[in-house]
Amino acid sequence: MTVVHPHVVFVHGVSPVHRLPGREKLVALLVFIVAVVATPAHQVWAFAAYGAVVAIAGSLARLSPGLVSRRLSVGLPFLLFAFALPFVGGGERVQMGSLSLSVAGAWAAWAILAKGVLCLGASVILTATTPVSEILRGLSALRVPGVLVGIAGFMVRYLDIIVSEARRMRVAMLARGHRSRWIWHARPVAGSAGLLFVRAHERGERVLDAMTARGYGGGIPEALGESSAPARWLETEALPVLACLVCIGALVVERGVL
Repeated sequence: MTVVHPHVVFVHGVSPVHRLPGREKLVALLVFIVAVVATPAHQVWAFAAYGAVVAIAGSLARLSPGLVSRRLSVGLPFLLFAFALPFVGGGERVQMGSLSLSVAGAWAAWAILAKGVLCLGASVILTATTPVSEILRGLSALRVPGVLVGIAGFMVRYLDIIVSEARRMRVAMLARGHRSRWIWHARPVAGSAGLLFVRAHERGERVLDAMTARGYGGGIPEALGESSAPARWLETEALPVLACLVCIGALVVERGVL
């Protein structure tokens, strides 16, 4: 298996969550995401319960709320489009002052925001408590295709290099008097982005040539078989199972069975 250094997203620490195996944590994350996504938007109490599950996991991982909030903010811009749904949605509408809002659109926006934030929060906890190398080993143990695991490993390994290259290019532009203040200043930035792509591609070719010269055949070596005790699985999957029970309860209530 490719060995990857602990990335900047990993937070060194000693906690019950840090000690759990990566494979089991990946399964737990998948189960939690499925439970959250399958929950009807109208069952607000269920999302409050999921929030409590994420908070408990974060507390067990000994992650500060500030750190989790900062990392959540990285993904929130992708959810901003949800705020437009109450204005463009169809169906029944309600008046709020001078605004006419779609009820269905408002519920859809709530569902996207709530589910997105909860899934992002769970993902933040996973990446903050699991080294990248362990995540890759877990993916390999779960029979994810080796090509995808290899791509993910190399992407993480060389991300710092690309970021450093972009930082050096920015410093060079500033040294030449460039200031990105107006829209017409975007052309040099676009040119730098193209140059960065070319440099990254050339570096990737050189790395591939070096790996081929050392016997690389296009595949990632299989990880050694790992076995976990049933107690380890129970310990890791306790909170996701609780989330599944909440999801089942929400579906039952939504369909009016009770």
